[in-house]
Amino acid sequence: MALTLTNIRVWNTGERIDLVVPTATRTAEGQDVADLAIDATAFTLAPGLADPHVHFRDPGQTYKEDMMTGTRAAASGGYTQVLIMPNTEPAMDGRPVVEGQPGAQEVLDAGCINVIDYLQQYDTIHDVQLPVHYDLCVSATKGRAGAASIDAADIRPYLRANAAQHTAAQLAHPVTAVSDDGAAVPTAVLDDVFATIEDLGLYLIEHCEHHDTGAVNDGPVARELGVPGIAEDTELAIVARDIEHARRTGLHVHFQHISTAIAFDAIRQAKAEGLPVTCETAPHYIALCDESLLEYGTLAKMNPPLRSAADRQAVLDAIADGTVDMIATDHAPHTLEEKQLGFLDAPNGIIGLECAYGVCHQALVSTGIITEERLIELMSVNPHQLMGRQAVDIPALLEQHGSELVGLPRRRLDLTTMEDTARVDMVVLDTQCSWSVQPDEFLSKARNTPFAGWQVTGRPMATIVDGQATFTRIPGTAPLFAVAQGIQQEEEQHG
Repeated sequence: MALTLTNIRVWNTGERIDLVVPTATRTAEGQDVADLAIDATAFTLAPGLADPHVHFRDPGQTYKEDMMTGTRAAASGGYTQVLIMPNTEPAMDGRPVVEGQPGAQEVLDAGCINVIDYLQQYDTIHDVQLPVHYDLCVSATKGRAGAASIDAADIRPYLRANAAQHTAAQLAHPVTAVSDDGAAVPTAVLDDVFATIEDLGLYLIEHCEHHDTGAVNDGPVARELGVPGIAEDTELAIVARDIEHARRTGLHVHFQHISTAIAFDAIRQAKAEGLPVTCETAPHYIALCDESLLEYGTLAKMNPPLRSAADRQAVLDAIADGTVDMIATDHAPHTLEEKQLGFLDAPNGIIGLECAYGVCHQALVSTGIITEERLIELMSVNPHQLMGRQAVDIPALLEQHGSELVGLPRRRLDLTTMEDTARVDMVVLDTQCSWSVQPDEFLSKARNTPFAGWQVTGRPMATIVDGQATFTRIPGTAPLFAVAQGIQQEEEQHG
């Protein structure tokens, strides 16, 4: 069966086309959906969104999230590609797991050597086809403990290079980056980490915070809450340090979730010098500031913390002037019970995959700060490039595979007739859709978001991976996956 979207707009050319997508979508009763043709005049076709910063808690903390629920949340949010961070349990450092470590039994029971091996073979182990692509980011130090650099020999077997030596699973989910996300790489081992990165041909993703105390941004809000603060210059200290390493080594450093004006100034200057640095920010730094803590409490606690209103404006300015290369969600699932422990004890982070596009569209496009096309660059084109991928070129697909429609002034792109649809990953967007963020409707296990009840504009309506619709909320179709049967069977087995 197929879904035909008539008169849909191509995001970067404005051309109106008919798109035919194969789909195994089923009704809520489990019956196949007949071929559908839907007027898509209100919709925009864009390359699938890509997120270079997600936490799926698998293995080790699957009560918060797992690979199945995390990838389903990604597909629901319009994402077709994600990069999984290494703060799994055990850490994703390439070393063999040891029985008795938290999370190790899941890996050992699957017959795997380490966490990388487990995640690369996840589909086969669990007999499912996950609805989005994912790559892996390994830890910079052994055990993410900060004491010693990982060994290149432990990582090399899992790289994308030397494809002939790798299995299909390794090629599908390769290691592409290095990070101790959650903490900065300690200065004492930074040279060793850079040497390992150079040896492996990877790049460093740096968490730009280095402090031992504090729970929220240092300032009036911290004092009102009676909570120790985190100084803004803790972020700048790591940014400035790593810029110097990039200057000296010529190696690429990507700065995660930048949140302060002074850090953006340093990155802006480094880019002006032509240094190999890139940076991301996140929807929460775009839409919130530390004053939001007074309304949302620990649901808005994160690391780096929400900063001042002036810093939030600096985030918007850095997006507007091109200093920010991309937007990442830092999707960080926790239980509501954990988030209710108070500012000193509640874990950092919020979920973001299922509302990121709407929040960013509302804060950036609806306000005129950037265009819809620029938002796609920030949430798709540029993060794909960071991960060594290429967002699908829809105009090029049309030139190669499009056909003229008889009697109509537009072309048809029929994915059901294409022999090779690998990496034909797209998202159908309703850029005018006004909707309310309702966490109870999320496909993630988690509900920890300050955006509950927010009215936002712009929503992903369908997600297309490898040329097939894997998720849709278009009226008349069911919000299920093409691989839903396997996922549902797995859920039933694990109850």
